[in-house]
Amino acid sequence: MAGFGWKLHGDGKSLAPGEVVRPDERLTWGRTAGLGAQHVVSMIGACFVAPILMGLDANLAVMASGVATILFLLITRGRIPSYLGSSLSFIGVAAVIKTQGGDAATLTGALLVVGAVLFLCGAVVRALGARVIHAVLPPVVTGAVVMLIGFNLAPVTAGTYWPQDQWTALLTMLFTGFALVVLRGFWSRIAIFLGLAFGYLISWVFDRVFGKIHSPAGGTESVDHWRLDLSGVAKADWIGFPTFHAPSFSLSAVLVALPVVIALIAENAGHVKAVGEMTGDPLDDKLGTAIMADGAATVMATSVGGPATTTYAENIGVMAATRVYSTAAYWCAAGFAILFGLCPKFGAVVAAIPGGVLGGITVILYGMIGLLGAQIWVRSRVDLSNPLHLVPVAAGLIIGIGNVSLTLTDNFELSGIALGTLIVVIGYHALRIMAPAHMTDEPPLLEPDNPGYDRGLPGGS
Repeated sequence: MAGFGWKLHGDGKSLAPGEVVRPDERLTWGRTAGLGAQHVVSMIGACFVAPILMGLDANLAVMASGVATILFLLITRGRIPSYLGSSLSFIGVAAVIKTQGGDAATLTGALLVVGAVLFLCGAVVRALGARVIHAVLPPVVTGAVVMLIGFNLAPVTAGTYWPQDQWTALLTMLFTGFALVVLRGFWSRIAIFLGLAFGYLISWVFDRVFGKIHSPAGGTESVDHWRLDLSGVAKADWIGFPTFHAPSFSLSAVLVALPVVIALIAENAGHVKAVGEMTGDPLDDKLGTAIMADGAATVMATSVGGPATTTYAENIGVMAATRVYSTAAYWCAAGFAILFGLCPKFGAVVAAIPGGVLGGITVILYGMIGLLGAQIWVRSRVDLSNPLHLVPVAAGLIIGIGNVSLTLTDNFELSGIALGTLIVVIGYHALRIMAPAHMTDEPPLLEPDNPGYDRGLPGGS
């Protein structure tokens, strides 16, 4: 099956108790299109926040996500239902590259290399089997790297977004937390989007009631400015192409970005495992293909100036709630995303998100990215009382979160995410060679009694 020719499930209108619509089946086209639209809405908050936080074109990001999803479905031949949205794991990378003097082209060049490496990793997994992931990247290592990627972002929130409007940030944070915890079903899956909408409203109300705010605007010195500036929305066209740009390549930028490959492998492994369990069709044999597809999609997206792509937990939630795993719905979702990308006015609305709103959203979002690493440890029963686990993780986390640097030459240094990842990966494998046997026993990553990676966090990573 090449991903087309879906069979109509039953009458195409309803599901009996316990039934699921499998990837090669579909409901009526009207219902399928509606499910596709729901998939786009479910991840709109986190997916479209990512390019804004990285300084990339939001319209191009959403268009690229649609094309990336189509590419993923073609490469996996319709067996793995998935939407590929903008990866949040690279936000810290973007911040570091910016401080190094890099621009958007430097960032997308680094992400393109990451996509190529991810593709090669997928090819290795496809050739050698899923167990190679456990051998090279056991849960203790993967969890630590995902954790330091998330927590390394704390200074971005504290120094750039929160100070722009602390009260809007606080209220947005509280409302988003409420939406994530208290709301149920579909509404909880679009909690980030609801938080953005709430922040927009609060910013508009504060502008009307209190007037302009005197604070840093976009990380600059304090000035008087409106919290919500919609002037760009009024000027934007309804129909038009996004802004493309070619990537440029810098070794230092590539080294900063490469550790995120580990997080992307973890995300894809979790997605494939979750879909296989929900559909009753084990897909471990397709893990390498899925990783290759994500790598190819990232190369495609970044080659024209878009962000890297990844699977999204929100779409897992939509499938679990509806019991519809039809890849036809994802083709529809991709079509909707491409149409959104052709609307500059939509991109202008996204670009106008007030800094204080981003402050409130990112406090939760960045923390959740970091805690996904802890969930990997918990789900995989990682024993942190084992010195083999504790020592490299402890050192790598402090280096990554504290942004410690190591100067190698006058013009080159390793720091933060890159250095922390090297400490964890190299430190773990070097110590494992010398460790006594009782320290090296670990549960296999993809065994039935080990659920592997948790996919419960919004925004994929």
